[in-house]
Amino acid sequence: MAASLVILDPGKIDPRINDSKRLKPELRDELSAIIKRDALAFGIGLATAPEIDRINILEATRLAFVRAWEALSIKPDYILFDAIRVDGIECPQEALIQGDGRSYSIAAASILAKVARDGILQELDRRYPAYGFSRHKGYGTPEHQEALRKWGPCPQHRKSFRPIQEFDSLASQRKKRAGT
Repeated sequence: MAASLVILDPGKIDPRINDSKRLKPELRDELSAIIKRDALAFGIGLATAPEIDRINILEATRLAFVRAWEALSIKPDYILFDAIRVDGIECPQEALIQGDGRSYSIAAASILAKVARDGILQELDRRYPAYGFSRHKGYGTPEHQEALRKWGPCPQHRKSFRPIQEFDSLASQRKKRAGT
């Protein structure tokens, strides 16, 4: 889980900044570098798979945002979030529905978070190549599901995610039948 906060310089906003899900990976990478170069400040926060399992995905998202807040070199007067509010950040804030399509700062933050997450998945792909993390980005594609059926979950899979629980259960049943 990756989250980001960005304080943009109003005079240096690239008009191509948009919701990260609407951008091709190459443009996201290019814009990420531009945002990091031109922003007044940015922070990126992460939450791990075990943290997500322990506190749930929404609370892990909030935790990642608190970590992004802590990473900011300067603090804003006001924060816009995409659809959520975040306790633990002492700053006035607003949750905008579909905010990454309505606010350059939210869209810029979504780009930084997506590029950071993709980088993590590329590293996981190097560590666990059988799962194809760099191709499916952790989504439940048929390729990912097939790898889970064949190999079971790796240590980086979220154990609280229902499909992972099902694959884990199937792997345990196979081991019992095999006598291991």
